[in-house]
Amino acid sequence: MDSTVPVLLDTDIGSDIDDAVCLAYLLAQPRCELVGVTTVTGQPRRRAMLADAVCRAAGRENVPILSGCPAPVLHKQRQPEAPQAEVLPRWPHRDDFEPCAAVEFLRRTIRARPGEITLLAVGPLTNVGVLFALDPEVARLLRRMVIMGGHYFEGRHDWNTGGDPLAARVLFEADTPELVGYGLDVTNQCRMGADECRERLQGGPFEVVREMAEVWFRRREHITFHDPLAAAGIFEPGLCGYSRGRVTVNVERGEEFGAVDFTEDPEGPHMVAREVDADGFFEHYFKVTSVFRDA
Repeated sequence: MDSTVPVLLDTDIGSDIDDAVCLAYLLAQPRCELVGVTTVTGQPRRRAMLADAVCRAAGRENVPILSGCPAPVLHKQRQPEAPQAEVLPRWPHRDDFEPCAAVEFLRRTIRARPGEITLLAVGPLTNVGVLFALDPEVARLLRRMVIMGGHYFEGRHDWNTGGDPLAARVLFEADTPELVGYGLDVTNQCRMGADECRERLQGGPFEVVREMAEVWFRRREHITFHDPLAAAGIFEPGLCGYSRGRVTVNVERGEEFGAVDFTEDPEGPHMVAREVDADGFFEHYFKVTSVFRDA
């Protein structure tokens, strides 16, 4: 078996349900050393409580969880609340999270383990953008930067890069050793209906996740596994095909504000997924997380 991968997860858990589905995967993945979880965007402390509830349901009370930036950099807040936090009264969780502690935690953790950490960002990129702006050298100390965000081939806007375009611009211009993006072009192909999700997401942390999912199912009758695909790509990159090039983010005000452009270039600094084996992904995901259902 390949060596363990230290992972920091930066997430907006509590809005789209796929963040919680992603966290459950990382908790089950035997090759993942989950070094910490940081939360971002509206009500980040309540999002931290949700992350803690999921971790505790998996028997992982020792995962560091930090609350991060509550609003984008110079941009309107798109998701001021964490609607799935309504499940919190029914699940044990911490509630003593220090506000705005995530960026310093990320900086300190990455600097303590140079060349080791994979930073997986699956929400608006405020925490990461602020981190790289305050301490540009930290980007070079990562092993890998992985994001779920962007729309590289079929469109230009998405929720995560568009949620904080200035922070996204800082990220894509940072000097990371490796940056891999999983955009809507591929993640939209990994979709499962609500009834099948209810049947298959069982045991351990999925008991919390299923309750959170019922809040989500009031708006959608499916889950798109955006964030879990990006997480799985860390450990099984062959689930996707990739193109190398350069990603730029438009930060000029107007209709194109936050739009993402990808230019193919064999010498470019960025890799983006362009195709996915969706059946292979679901097989991998449920094989890894079967540890909860079989417990």
